Amino acid sequence: MNSHVHTDSTPEVDARYSRQVLFSPIGLDGQRKLGEGRVAIVGMGALGTVLANHMVRAGVGYVRIIDRDFVDLSNLQRQMLYDEEDAAGTVPKAIAAAARLQLVNSAVVVDPHVCDLNATNAEQLLHDVDLILDGTDNFAVRFLLNDISIKLGIPWIYGGAVASRGVSLTILPGQTPCLRCLFTQAPAAGTTDTCDTAGVIGGIIHVVASFQATEALKLLVGAAEQLNLNMQQWDLWFNQNSSIRVAGAKKSDCPACANQQFDYLDAHLDSDTIQSLCGRNSVQIHPILPSTQPLDYWEERLKPLGLVEKNRFLLKFHASADIQMILFPGGRVLIQGTEDLIQAKSLYSRYIGM
Repeated sequence: MNSHVHTDSTPEVDARYSRQVLFSPIGLDGQRKLGEGRVAIVGMGALGTVLANHMVRAGVGYVRIIDRDFVDLSNLQRQMLYDEEDAAGTVPKAIAAAARLQLVNSAVVVDPHVCDLNATNAEQLLHDVDLILDGTDNFAVRFLLNDISIKLGIPWIYGGAVASRGVSLTILPGQTPCLRCLFTQAPAAGTTDTCDTAGVIGGIIHVVASFQATEALKLLVGAAEQLNLNMQQWDLWFNQNSSIRVAGAKKSDCPACANQQFDYLDAHLDSDTIQSLCGRNSVQIHPILPSTQPLDYWEERLKPLGLVEKNRFLLKFHASADIQMILFPGGRVLIQGTEDLIQAKSLYSRYIGM
C-alpha cells in the first residue's frame, strides 16, 4: 500500500511527526492534542533550551519562552540553541532561541519575551497556558511559579541541575504536594550551589530536561495516569539515581496550596527591585515604574561617558574597565562586575538616574 495515499478515515499527518505518531501512547489523537497545546517555558538557559527544543520538535502548537538574559560565550557549552554569533552580538536568549526554533518548526507559534518574570507580570505572562515548564536557575522564581500554578490551576514541572546532579518533580495543583509543601521557603542567596559557582556538565542538563519534556507530553496528550509523581534525582558522575515518593508530603497547613497564601506572587514591589545574581558577579535593578525612554535616548546620553554598544534589544555601556551596564527597554539594568548592592545602586543613580 502506498504510504502517501490517505483515506477519509486516516487523517493526514505532517511527515515530521510520523515517528512520534507511530508511538501508540501518542498516536494521531495525541498529536492533535499536542498541536492544540499551549506551554510556557520560564528561563532559556541550559534546561530551557532543551525543553523548548523538545516542545517545538514534538509539535506543541504554542510555546511561550521567557528569559531576561542575553547569550554569553560561557553558555555555549550546554545551552544548545545558541552559537558564537549570538554571543558576539549580545543577543537576548529569548530572541536567539525563537529564531532557531522557527527554523526547526515553522508550524509552531514561538512567542519570545525578553523580560524578568516577577510578581508584577507573572500572572499576565502565564495565565493562558496549559502547562508551565521550569527552566530557571533560582528558587525565588520557582516559588513564584508555584504560586501561579496553584492560583490559576496550571500544572508545572520543576527542574534543576548543577555540577553532575539533577532533580525534577511534576506538580499538579490540588492533587500533589506543591513546592512549598516540600520546602518552606526559598533558600537564602549564596547558600546553594549554582552553575556559576559549582559548574555543570552538559549531560545532566539533557537528562533532567528530557524527563521534564516527557512528563509534559504525557500531560498534554491526556495520559496523566502515566505521570511519574515522585521526585527524581540523578548524579551522572557518581552513578547515583533515586525516586523519592513525596505523595505523603502534602501539608494540610501549607501556606500556598492549603491556605491560598501567595507570598511570592504578592511580593511588595520595593523588595524586588534590586537583586544580586548569585555567582555571576552581577546585580539586577528593575525600576518600580518602567522607563518610557527608547534605547536610542540612552545611547546618546551615555556615549560621552564611555563605550556604548547597542542592538535592537539592549544597550551595553562600559562604565569602566571592570563595570558593564546592560540596559533593556523599560529600564531594567544588569550591572556586571559587582555583587555589592550599594555600589550597584550608586552606579544606577549616577548613570540612569531613575
